[in-house]
Amino acid sequence: MKIAVDGPAGAGKSTISKILANKLGINYLDTGAMYRAATYKVILEKIDPEDEEAVVQAVENASICFKDNEIYLDGKNIKKEIRSPQVNRLVSVISKIAKIRDIMVSKQKEISEKSDVIMDGRDIGTVVMPDADYKFYLDASIEIRASRRFKEIGPKSSESSLEDLKDEIARRDEEDKNRKTGPLKIAKDAIVIDTSDIGIDQVVERMAEKIKGE
Repeated sequence: MKIAVDGPAGAGKSTISKILANKLGINYLDTGAMYRAATYKVILEKIDPEDEEAVVQAVENASICFKDNEIYLDGKNIKKEIRSPQVNRLVSVISKIAKIRDIMVSKQKEISEKSDVIMDGRDIGTVVMPDADYKFYLDASIEIRASRRFKEIGPKSSESSLEDLKDEIARRDEEDKNRKTGPLKIAKDAIVIDTSDIGIDQVVERMAEKIKGE
């Protein structure tokens, strides 16, 4: 079984996909974390993000993988590091590089062919798994998404205010929707769910019902 979950930043994709994967007893792959890991690698190596050749070389030489549904870079668990404000600001720049997306999509396709999996990201139902058995698109207002992110990282960082996060998410949305390679868009056969006013458990149940109802 292949399940694709797409949507903009802060729509609840990762949290919901993890719970749904556990409920269904299948593997979960956070593709956004993979791009964040690549971005963190660029930051660690102090590489100019505009130097695409250097960025691609660094990512090609990096080990990015999942263990127990958590992201690792070169053998180190980086689940906290990839949520930093610095990574937030830079990830859209790195993820729009065509060769970086080629590397990641290749890894993601390989994983999807080996086992039952649920993946979340921006282009899963349109590019990575266009043949997915089920496709969902989760959305929410910018205000709600910024509030969620603020609760997640705001109290831990003096660098991000709620308004900063709103601006950052709005910018990320525009970049994701307008990039040439793998843009954020709704697959024609995707089920759209607005998560603005409903809880996580309700979203998971709605998705599970769609899957088990067929």
